[in-house]
Amino acid sequence: MKKIFILCSLLLVLNTGCNGGQTSPENDTTFVGTHGFLAVKGTALVDKNGEPIVLRGVSFGWHNWWARFYNAQTVATLKNDWKANVVRAAIGVEPNGALLNNPALAYQCMMTVADAAIDNDMYVIIDFHAHNINLDAAKSFFTQTAARYKNSPNVIYEIYNEPDYETWAEVKSYSVEIIKTIREIAPKSVIIVGSPHWDQDVDVAAADPILNYENLMYSLHFYAATHKQDLRTRAENALKTGLPIFVSECAGMEASGDGAINIDEWNAWVNFMEERKLSYAMWSISNKAETCSMIKDEQSPISDWTESDLKEWGKIARNLLRGKN
Repeated sequence: MKKIFILCSLLLVLNTGCNGGQTSPENDTTFVGTHGFLAVKGTALVDKNGEPIVLRGVSFGWHNWWARFYNAQTVATLKNDWKANVVRAAIGVEPNGALLNNPALAYQCMMTVADAAIDNDMYVIIDFHAHNINLDAAKSFFTQTAARYKNSPNVIYEIYNEPDYETWAEVKSYSVEIIKTIREIAPKSVIIVGSPHWDQDVDVAAADPILNYENLMYSLHFYAATHKQDLRTRAENALKTGLPIFVSECAGMEASGDGAINIDEWNAWVNFMEERKLSYAMWSISNKAETCSMIKDEQSPISDWTESDLKEWGKIARNLLRGKN
């Protein structure tokens, strides 16, 4: 294990250069230049001026299965054609030890997408895409990642994708350890915290939130054909309690990622998020044979997609971003 993360450290150093990490130019005419380092005020995500901001974009699929999309051309297409202002790099930790078995690929995919997002004037969520607690691996991952991007206002850290069956006490304890790790290096970047049962238990987190740290948000994930008014009610109650929510993964079909898109429930969710100024990233840029994968198949290009390259869900996502952003 130690040798693996030494390799990762060397890889990061070689790609970081002499300035200690990637930064955005100080230019108030750009999107990130205008909004700068984001923060959390009450339940709202706000910009450097304290004004509410809504990020809308897409998540890449698991890097270990869909690495072909983790490139600068894909990010540029999502910015210029889809009008996304945030992307999410889902760095797979499981199954089969994806991060640990091939750390070089994991870090290279993460850096490629994050650097391209910075170059394209976007925000980027660096997502430790795990379903189980991997404390030591997470500490090493975020130590190295934060060291590279500590000066970048573009970067948001998502420290636990979807806890499966751990209790909130277990998730909270893990999260505090990772927050400490990041805060020692990147003192003000926004950090997104998971909650039990695939980020459904935001009401449980709201009853016992993490204290003594600023700029924390809590992830809510939904798939509209499965998660309906009951989850919206739980999210609303969490917001009323004062819990800041970021919808870091969402889609219109069943929770399996497959099945028919429930457009009525999807629209209900979009209205819910927009009315409450919740930021969101739709799942996913990949070409798996399932409804939630936005790209048609393996013959489709990695960027500059035409209508015929997109599945129904990809067309819905692109049209939504074009209209909202």
